[in-house]
Amino acid sequence: MNVLHTAVLGIIQGVAEFLPISSSGHLEVAQRLLGLQAESMDMMLLTVLLHAGTLAAVVVVFWEDWIGILKNLFRSRLLGLLIVASLPALIVKLGLKAVDIDIDAVFGGGFLGIGFLVTGVFLLLAELFSHRGRHAAAKRVTVKNAAVMGCFQALAMIPGVSRSGSTTLGGTATGLTKRDAIKFSFLMSAPAVVGSLLLEGKDAYEQGAFGFLTANIVPIAVGVVLAAVIGILTARAMLKIINKVSFNWFALYVFLVGIAVIVMQLTGFAGFPPISTPLS
Repeated sequence: MNVLHTAVLGIIQGVAEFLPISSSGHLEVAQRLLGLQAESMDMMLLTVLLHAGTLAAVVVVFWEDWIGILKNLFRSRLLGLLIVASLPALIVKLGLKAVDIDIDAVFGGGFLGIGFLVTGVFLLLAELFSHRGRHAAAKRVTVKNAAVMGCFQALAMIPGVSRSGSTTLGGTATGLTKRDAIKFSFLMSAPAVVGSLLLEGKDAYEQGAFGFLTANIVPIAVGVVLAAVIGILTARAMLKIINKVSFNWFALYVFLVGIAVIVMQLTGFAGFPPISTPLS
């Protein structure tokens, strides 16, 4: 792995994290096309660190919201909503860990192409829900919105399924505008990434992956910085245009990506594993 590799991955992470197209799915595709071992612990650690870069972007873009939380820590309505939204994925992740089930192993890289297609369906539904008359004006996020979006965030642990796309579907389905849903989805990413850093970082440390971090500190730093900078630009642009752009365009894109991945899976191109599902 070199600086060019991490720079490409950092740019992909910065863009894909704030578009509803699955950043983790795009990172896996890019890693395989670049000839990197996408399923190694080293690459898993790099993926987590790149997500930390976009966490920094969330902190910068929404700094006023975070300052508001800090000023009213024990009375913050937003903090309470973020806790509600984070619980479903946390419960699922800890539950699977308790029974020694690895969701990546259950679905595996063989589900990646199908995961992109699932994201496409979610985006079509999100666009459909967003046209309901009750979405004419912005609304405050409620506990119901947060809980449903949290459940959809848990679904996004499946490879290729977009976290922001899934949670935005949950938001629009429960009455939020696309902009309100996507903003809260971005805010939800902060506790999700922190949780991943703690849980996956611990596993990586126990398996010696931090030796990889030490040996590749400069390339990794380049990737993380690019993920943060590109993430800031993408998040701000997305918030400006979201109500003017149809999710159907994003759906078309991920359908095409999903079909391309499935073709590569069927042919074994670039080491893509065969198509598989939890039942296969």
